[in-house]
Amino acid sequence: MGSSRFPGFYKYTVTDRLISLRQRGTIGDDDYQTLMAGTQILDAASADRLVENVVGVFGLPLGLGLNFIINGNERVVPMVAEEPSIMAAVSSAARMARPAGGFTVQAESPFLTGQIQVNDVPDRHAARAALEANASTLVDAANAVHPKMKARGGGAKSLTVVDHGQTHYCGAMLVAHLHVDTRDAMGANLVNTMCEAIASHIVELTHGTVGLRILSNLTDQALIQARVRFDPSQLASGPFSGQAVRDGIVRANEFAEIDPHRAATHNKGIMNGVDAVAIATGNDWRALEAAAHAYAARDGQYRGLTRWFPDTQGGLVGELVMPMKVGTVGGQIESNPAVGIAHRMLGVEGAIDLAGVMGAVGLAQNFAALRALATEGIQAGHMSLHARSVAAAAGADESIFESVVSRLIDSGEIKTWRAREIVDEIRAQSAAPKSSSQPSPAIALGSHPEAALGEGFGKIILLGEHSVVYGRRALAVPCPLMVRATARRQAGPIELSIPAWHAHTRLGETAPDVPSLHDSLALIVNRLAVDRFGVTDTGMLIEVTPEVPRANGLGASAALAVAVIRAVARCADIAMTDDAVSDLAFECEQIAHGTASGIDNTLATYGEPIVYQRAGADSTRPTLKPLKVGHPLPLVIGLTGVATSTAETVGAVREKWQKQPARYNAIFDQIDELAGAGIPALETGDVEELGALMDIDHGLLNALGVSSGPIERLVSIARETGALGAKLTGGGGGGAVIALAADTRTRSDIAAAIHAAGFEAFETWLR
Repeated sequence: MGSSRFPGFYKYTVTDRLISLRQRGTIGDDDYQTLMAGTQILDAASADRLVENVVGVFGLPLGLGLNFIINGNERVVPMVAEEPSIMAAVSSAARMARPAGGFTVQAESPFLTGQIQVNDVPDRHAARAALEANASTLVDAANAVHPKMKARGGGAKSLTVVDHGQTHYCGAMLVAHLHVDTRDAMGANLVNTMCEAIASHIVELTHGTVGLRILSNLTDQALIQARVRFDPSQLASGPFSGQAVRDGIVRANEFAEIDPHRAATHNKGIMNGVDAVAIATGNDWRALEAAAHAYAARDGQYRGLTRWFPDTQGGLVGELVMPMKVGTVGGQIESNPAVGIAHRMLGVEGAIDLAGVMGAVGLAQNFAALRALATEGIQAGHMSLHARSVAAAAGADESIFESVVSRLIDSGEIKTWRAREIVDEIRAQSAAPKSSSQPSPAIALGSHPEAALGEGFGKIILLGEHSVVYGRRALAVPCPLMVRATARRQAGPIELSIPAWHAHTRLGETAPDVPSLHDSLALIVNRLAVDRFGVTDTGMLIEVTPEVPRANGLGASAALAVAVIRAVARCADIAMTDDAVSDLAFECEQIAHGTASGIDNTLATYGEPIVYQRAGADSTRPTLKPLKVGHPLPLVIGLTGVATSTAETVGAVREKWQKQPARYNAIFDQIDELAGAGIPALETGDVEELGALMDIDHGLLNALGVSSGPIERLVSIARETGALGAKLTGGGGGGAVIALAADTRTRSDIAAAIHAAGFEAFETWLR
């Protein structure tokens, strides 16, 4: 299976999602055709063979939990749930867990316990001794009714006895526990049959009367243990620091350990994820619920099933232990076509593997809920997704759906009656005749119903920051992170939304929560949609999904500009060359950063390694030369967590240059020489030379005054852990650091050391 990362997946249409899954190899051609046609739905005739009194088939949404790495394996997890936010929550948690390797899980053998109740036993002690002495004979008798299970390595393994003493209604009561390894089957019918088969033998041995003969759903011999770790830098959210979020999660977990009322809600959140996977894979979610809640009360008090605590490095560790007896074979699983697709999509290798996946999903769901509670509260994310369900219930069709959702959220009344009002308002506006004095739009968007996608690449400058503003060379490569934008027509205004940055603006409005980008966004919307393309009385909703962290020197604003430009142009059916896209993005960069070099918008547009040099006095375009990388080189990107303004750092260097031009031109010339020497080093794969050039370049950038305490700390950590070279990248003042490693093991060591110091790090390749 390929990567489970599908950035912006929730923004795709259902068709585009299925296309992406097929392209990645997550589903095959047959399953793709089945899902496209909708024929995976269980029909009434098939349902009638599964349960009684069938009158139809009830549908639930089948979605995906994305981004999971479980025991080193990429997993796309099918989930069935009607509650908004479940898939989004686990996908977000899994994405955050990726830098540290994702989730680790361990699962015990898949044992079920069958119970044979014996009442009115005349001599409990003698009866117990007889059962224990004949345990192996009883196990053999149980296996005789299912010899194939034993041949597969499963079957009854042991028998134990529980003495309940003298009871009110049952007299002296013993219970024989038959412990059965059911392998990949759920095994309920198998265990029940075995219990029935040995009941008469137990009567002979105990001289009592047999009561119930049935499995127990307290599957405490089929436990799953899941574990995950987060660095504090990954936990930060808005005004909440990573340490504050960590401590909030730890305190919330302790609340669930000591208070049954809180524990019930805590565990319900875990089961939101577990049950969704159980339903998708055809497992008995009711049995899983019973086992989980019984296990949570095993010591006499009901408690939370997870444990969250800080480790010695200051990170946050989460652990989940719970019963997880599931199956991957059997009639219930094989008779439902949707379940078959889910199993093929997940690609598990048996029941123990599936139990591990479900444990990881349950832990991810718990983390997402606790992180929300420890920050802005559970409602913020949940209600934004709930608004989508309400909009659908109000009858909002695809052409107005996103607009209805946005207005619902803005109104604060996420209710069906309010959604119906908004639907009626939008349709009335759309049906109203246009004023004769209103200029006609140059672009008719109504003929383009599908969403238009745009993308922009992040960037890493290897050598040449700041000097590139003054006409010197810089070596730059694409960052592995991107920004994606979706533009679709709507009735009403032109709106731009960046949910991850909590930004939403309409044409002409301000966005005070993102002041460093607002002028650039306004330029994109006004000049592109209105001035350039003449879109005036037909609205657009432009939604942005950024992977690139903003204000970290990785080109987020340029990638944003390029993504939006491409999405709007494609939505308006306007052909734009890459040069034209880059030029318009450069205008945005000039607004956002004051004096922009042009390198960010170029990388964001073309996404290829380049040697970049600004245009001279006799030219209007920069010089771009392909930069060849001899072979992939291991690279680490470390984030200081300090947001920076490129405009400020560029402006500070300019002030110094204006006062001492000769001195600073000499520094710029030295940086240019390093960039020139870096070209053959990259082409030949001379990592030691390239690392040395990076170290020297960082020293010169420090001399320019654009380094900082956090940058110097990250550079020092990287070098002490074995980096061949380390330096700031981008404007400086904070932001990001890059470190070059000789091999992947050293790269992992560097990333781990950065994480241990409380910073965020990404492992990637210089290609």
